[in-house]
Amino acid sequence: MSFLRSIFPETLFPRRLDEASERRLKLAQARAEEALVETHVQNALLFVDALADEMSFDRAIDAYIRVMNVPEPLASTVATRVLVVLGQDLMPQRDSAASEDGRPAIRIRRDDTP
Repeated sequence: MSFLRSIFPETLFPRRLDEASERRLKLAQARAEEALVETHVQNALLFVDALADEMSFDRAIDAYIRVMNVPEPLASTVATRVLVVLGQDLMPQRDSAASEDGRPAIRIRRDDTP
């Protein structure tokens, strides 16, 4: 047994955390990941703004992700959230037409008549 411990120190095989510690660890990890996404979104928006005269916003987002080497699936999340922020300025929300559950009601035209 001591032979195995000399080859594989205990630090390579961490002990299992108790359930409460595991939950706290998951919550801390989620907060850290969310902060990372939000930081990338804010920086990508600055990138879009700085390059507005040079390229379209979608190309600027792609350039940010490429230059910063943001891995998938984080890259998709960042791109989507940047588009949401940009879209809020371009497309006002339709609060007046809400359904019973609070979501916006979507009107679908069912034929070609106006």
